[in-house]
Amino acid sequence: MNIKIAVLASGSGTNLQALIDAPDLGAEISLVVSDRPGIVALDRAHDAGIESAVVPYGEYGSRAEFCSALNEVADGAGVEALVLAGFMRVLDGGLVSAWKDRILNIHPSLLPAFPGADAVGQALEHGVKVTGVTVHFVDEKVDHGPIIAQQSVPVLPDDDRESLHARIQIEEHALYPRVVSAFARGRIVVDGRRVRWE
Repeated sequence: MNIKIAVLASGSGTNLQALIDAPDLGAEISLVVSDRPGIVALDRAHDAGIESAVVPYGEYGSRAEFCSALNEVADGAGVEALVLAGFMRVLDGGLVSAWKDRILNIHPSLLPAFPGADAVGQALEHGVKVTGVTVHFVDEKVDHGPIIAQQSVPVLPDDDRESLHARIQIEEHALYPRVVSAFARGRIVVDGRRVRWE
């Protein structure tokens, strides 16, 4: 039986679409959650017949209150894991602890290089020759949790943010469904900061 997951998104939801389109994900996307209304990711959920919920960040007095509301929504949907796909809010320690080793995130760099916002711009500014994609478990720090998988992407001499980000997204859309599928099938084991695939 497929596990149930919630996908959390804040924008266009291209990684959500990659998960929806995956032929054998091994997981049922039971819920899509956004921190703001009117985003394309919610349209993608609607078009795929997936239930969605909006937990507006601005309506809560603190990150802890927002994350508590997120937790209630996820618990109410009966999901077993949270998959962050362009979700632009930092989760607090309470939520991370409640879902330990069950929150996945994808980030457009080879962590630990270029964490946080605008990883593509950071890579270009730094002049690196190679960047890429990282899928990791979420812990209490930003873009810091145990690394599950990575894929490199070359930085070309004439790259700008748009061209580099487009090539990174191609790799994201291939890698994330593979990782979620392995996770759903119990093939990913966490041992401290080390993650192995079985």
